[in-house]
Amino acid sequence: MTFCLDSIILKPENGLEIKNAIILLHGYGGDGQDISMLSLGWKRHLPNTIFICPNGHEKCKINPSGYQWFDLSKDDPQYILNESKKAETKLNEFINEIKNEFNLQNNKICLSGFSQGCMMSLNLGLISDQRYSCIVGFSGKIINQEYLIKKKNVDADILMIHGDADEIVSPNFLLEAKDFFIRNSVNVKTQLIKNCGHHIPVEASSIGLNYISEKFNNR
Repeated sequence: MTFCLDSIILKPENGLEIKNAIILLHGYGGDGQDISMLSLGWKRHLPNTIFICPNGHEKCKINPSGYQWFDLSKDDPQYILNESKKAETKLNEFINEIKNEFNLQNNKICLSGFSQGCMMSLNLGLISDQRYSCIVGFSGKIINQEYLIKKKNVDADILMIHGDADEIVSPNFLLEAKDFFIRNSVNVKTQLIKNCGHHIPVEASSIGLNYISEKFNNR
C-alpha cells in the first residue's frame, strides 16, 4: 500500500507476526531515515514490532534536503499552532492508514519523536479519541498548553527525556511539561540526561526502550 507520507518501514525479522508498532517522528530538518536509527538498538528487544518512520509533509525551509512538521520561520505562537494543526491532520490520516494496513489498534501503538516530532507525538496522543499504548518524547515540549487542555480527549502514559545542556530546546520545557501533565492528571515520567545537548544519546535510547517494552508487555 502507498501511504500519504513517504516512510521508512522496518517490519519484524524472519516474518514474525506484527503485534505492536512504534511510529517515530523526526525533528525539524530531519527525515524518516534519521529517526529510524533508533530502531537499530530497539528491534532485537521488540521482535514483534514494526517501526514506521515517516517524512514530514513539508520540505524544511532552512534545510531543503530535510522535512518539517510545521514551519518555524515566524516567531509567532499562533502561526506555529496553526501550522502544527495541519501536521496533526496529515499524521492522523497516516496513522489510520497504518492501523488499517497492519490491523492494529491504538493500544498497540507507541508514538515517539525527537524535538518537533516529540511535540507532535504529545498532541496526537492526547487529542486522539482512543488511548495509545504510550508516548515517548525526546528533547521536545508542549506546543501550546491552552490548545492541548481544550482538545485533550484521552489520558496517556508519557515518558519525556531531555538533555540538561540542550541548546536548541531548553530543558526548562521538560519541567513545564511535567508540571502541566501532573496538573491535568496525565501519567508522566521524566528523565534529565546529564551533559547532553540536543540529541538522543545511548542512555536516553535505553531508557525509552525499557519504558516501551514495559508498556507493550502490559497491554
